[in-house]
Amino acid sequence: MLDLEPDLHVVATAGSVQEGIHRAHETRPDVVITDLQMQDGTGLDVVRTLRKESDEIGLIVLTMHSGDEQIFAAMQAGASGFVGKDAPSTEVIKAARHAAVSPKAFVCAGLVGAMMRRQSAESTALTEREHDVLLLLAEGLNAAAIGQKLYLSESTTKSHIARIYQKLGAANRAQALVTAMRIGLLSTVQPSAR
Repeated sequence: MLDLEPDLHVVATAGSVQEGIHRAHETRPDVVITDLQMQDGTGLDVVRTLRKESDEIGLIVLTMHSGDEQIFAAMQAGASGFVGKDAPSTEVIKAARHAAVSPKAFVCAGLVGAMMRRQSAESTALTEREHDVLLLLAEGLNAAAIGQKLYLSESTTKSHIARIYQKLGAANRAQALVTAMRIGLLSTVQPSAR
């Protein structure tokens, strides 16, 4: 596919991490495209090694598994781009061209969504105590009852509830519980047995 492009030429291929690094040293390509899964390691090993040696080489990670964690791992390793194997060949070609001219600028079709999901998860991360309070809110307890159960003053409990609402972007208990269920902080809400 790359050889069909007039400005792109495959100068070497490799089947392992060590062979890939060796071939890159031998041929000094502008861009290396590596699979994430290799027989003797991962493509991230190739990326880390070659990035330590040069900021001038473009490094693209190609993978079947394009989850958020893989995207961030590739970015952290120093990759120039990350492309899923199910992506159209034009995306691989675009990534290679981008990496050739901007080897330190990371490009990935799913990056914005991955960053939004990570930011959302970080901003809604509850402390252990807040999670305890949330579980009791889900049981239908009020602030005074939650405070008694957790040995907290009512004002401390209300502060925890306010922080939970803020982190979940909720104005009330119902919104907080719906959001908590949607993002996986609660598996189910049991009706209260008052």
